[in-house]
Amino acid sequence: MTQQKGVALVLVLWVVTLLSVIAGNFAFSMRGEAQIARNLLSTAQAQAQADAGVHRAWYELMKPPTEVNRWLGDGAPHDLRLPDGVLRVSIQDESGKIDLNTASEGLLIGLFRSVGVTPESSAALADSVQDWRDADKLRRLNGAEEAEYVAAGKGFAPSNAPFETVDELQRVVGITPQVFRLLEPALTVYSKQPGINTAVAPRSALLAIPGVNPEMVEQFLAQRKSMVASQQPAPAFAGAGAFASGATGVPVYTARSEVKMADGTVFVRQTIARITRDPRRPVVVLAWGEGDSEQSSGAK
Repeated sequence: MTQQKGVALVLVLWVVTLLSVIAGNFAFSMRGEAQIARNLLSTAQAQAQADAGVHRAWYELMKPPTEVNRWLGDGAPHDLRLPDGVLRVSIQDESGKIDLNTASEGLLIGLFRSVGVTPESSAALADSVQDWRDADKLRRLNGAEEAEYVAAGKGFAPSNAPFETVDELQRVVGITPQVFRLLEPALTVYSKQPGINTAVAPRSALLAIPGVNPEMVEQFLAQRKSMVASQQPAPAFAGAGAFASGATGVPVYTARSEVKMADGTVFVRQTIARITRDPRRPVVVLAWGEGDSEQSSGAK
């Protein structure tokens, strides 16, 4: 009888241990699922608030130009406090960037040199960009047409048509991912101008102007910021010369909205839209997607 009681006790202990393990696993699983649910909720909240930031940007752009506190398309950040985080919104007028389809050869060379490409390689890349966007199949002196893409092991040839997006530049022979990452903030396909609108141009585009140096650009940006803050028109950039252009007829803007939640969740919404005077369709969205956070990409 004593032996049977001992066996029963061992069985009971095993059952209790098994139930404890099952309960522990269940509790751990529930904690994990609860954390996943919290993360999903936080991400959804951040995304919704970032989208709201984009709509706020469009609202600001549709205000009359005489509105004193109207946000400008000069890339300046606007910080808005949220109950559970911070929302940073910026608007960049695409006329302040370098248009891949219409930029002059000199501006293209200056663009590549501004990110550290050698003079010889800059001239070759500028020729390759022009070979890509023009309608003919004639190779420029240092450019690239179908034969050069075959020799480089590419499975495609130049489109011999205008660039449809900035991302398409990555297909041009000689453009590395590292170079493209440095070039991207200064580029557009929407301005349709040979030069840039210095009144709203970002630092990266101004640095591409041949003959300018970082000191000139920083001095101009400081002056522009001061004058805009005092409700004065942006000054002319003396260093721009023939590479300066005015504002476009139908403006196109990039709106960037980044939310940083109190729990560390970050979401970035980046859009490109044309602002019209049509009350039935005041905003025409050209691109809508996610962007890189300032933490991962650095300030541009």
